[in-house]
Amino acid sequence: MLPPSWEHQPTPATAPVPDPLTPNRDITHAHFQAGDTVIVLKGLVGGELWGDAMRIVASSWHTPTDEDGWRLRDATGGTQSYVTAHPRYLVHLSRRRCPDCLIYLRAMEDTLLARFAGRDELIDCGWYTTTALGQLVHTADIRGGR
Repeated sequence: MLPPSWEHQPTPATAPVPDPLTPNRDITHAHFQAGDTVIVLKGLVGGELWGDAMRIVASSWHTPTDEDGWRLRDATGGTQSYVTAHPRYLVHLSRRRCPDCLIYLRAMEDTLLARFAGRDELIDCGWYTTTALGQLVHTADIRGGR
């Protein structure tokens, strides 16, 4: 599910494609809790789903959607160690995978693997951006001025 550890990760090939699942995903804030390890799916690498793994730190308001979200910590740091995300962007990444996340994960695999069959490079589908206020926002949730 995650790419092999690379000392220097290659620049992903950006392949903007519509996300057919995340914008309509019906998952509640209560589905997650502080301490959960989650992944935000962003694309594929080597025929497997790829994304950013993070730990949920605390409940936080997600300004782009005006709904309850979660504050996440990216242990690898990078340009943004903490972001706030909407629950529909998150998938449990732990030993106790829940049915809701497994169904979403499987549907995303079926969709993306069919779309990018035979491609092994790191592919970023371009679904997310981070605002100046540290809010992770899906392209379907971008509204003017937020």
